[in-house]
Amino acid sequence: MSYIKAAQILPEDLLRQVQDYVDGAYIYIPRVAQKRGSWGSNTTLRDELARRDAAIYREHQSGCPTRALAKKYFLSEKSIQRILRSQRQQKQVEE
Repeated sequence: MSYIKAAQILPEDLLRQVQDYVDGAYIYIPRVAQKRGSWGSNTTLRDELARRDAAIYREHQSGCPTRALAKKYFLSEKSIQRILRSQRQQKQVEE
């Protein structure tokens, strides 16, 4: 996220009102809810995690222990268990 100078975009009277509240401080103005995208919609991370989770599930189905998967993917065993549970549920829905 980059910063925009308020003096360049806000009307002078509005800028003075904002200065009454936060003179010289940085403020965050949230996006309008309708313009907000869902998590991962602007990157490929969601797809990458889905591929990783599917690979973890396949490897576990082939006999790879949870501890080895945790070490290989740099995750906790609890995270691996959570992924496996989620993948199992997803497979059941697909069937």
